[in-house]
Amino acid sequence: MVLALRPVLTDLLQPPQRLPLMAAVLKRFFAVVMASIAVLLVTGMYLLLGTGISKPPPGWHAMAGLGLVMIVVFGHIYLSPYRKLQRAVAAADWPEGGRRAGQIALLVKINLGLGWLAIAAVVLWR
Repeated sequence: MVLALRPVLTDLLQPPQRLPLMAAVLKRFFAVVMASIAVLLVTGMYLLLGTGISKPPPGWHAMAGLGLVMIVVFGHIYLSPYRKLQRAVAAADWPEGGRRAGQIALLVKINLGLGWLAIAAVVLWR
């Protein structure tokens, strides 16, 4: 979303059209993220507990720890800048909405980087 949709919207639409669209897309996207988090937590715990918590490679533990950090970052995105974006869109406060959309984009990029680190941990740290 942040690497494909946001740049195109920024190029093609002005804030009064762009920000409500982004808020609506994020609403659906975040529902998918929440479902994905639930699936990842259940399956990850199943795998870790199935092998014995101390037996998996260190990379698995690093991935689990990074995954928990990513969940916290997402929780912050959802509970703070996303809600502020929704309020700004409802009030037609485009400068504030733009700030919140930028904050969301930065935090999503951080989470993307953490995800790549988690993958690298599993692949490289056996």
